[in-house]
Amino acid sequence: QVQLVESGGGLVQAGGSLRLSCGASGSIASINTMGWYRQPPGKQRELVAGITIDGRTNYADSVKGRFTISRDNAKGTVSLQMDSLKPEDTAVYYCNADSKWAGRIFWGQGAQVTVSS
Repeated sequence: QVQLVESGGGLVQAGGSLRLSCGASGSIASINTMGWYRQPPGKQRELVAGITIDGRTNYADSVKGRFTISRDNAKGTVSLQMDSLKPEDTAVYYCNADSKWAGRIFWGQGAQVTVSS
C-alpha cells in the first residue's frame, strides 16, 4: 500500500506562483510513475504532468513552459512548481503514484488551487 498526502495549495493572483508537494509513505520502493492531475469545477479530472522513476516527464499542453514536475525517489516525494498561473488553472490538484507491487494507482486527497483574475 502507498499513502499520499498533498500540501501547498492556496489562493494566488493571476501571474503568481505556487508549489505543490506530495509525500508518499508505505511501500515507497514499489512506486514507478508519479504524477499530478487536476479537476476544475464541473469538469473531469485531467492529467497535468507525470514523471517516471528515471526522471522522464510529460506535460499537458495547457501547462507546458509554466509548470515543472520533479521527484525525489529516496524520499518518495513529487512536487509541482506552478508559475505564471492563470484563472483557468483553478482546480483541485491530486497527486498519484503507480505501485508495481500493488498493481494499481494510489491517489492523494487533493489540494485546492484557486487563481484569481
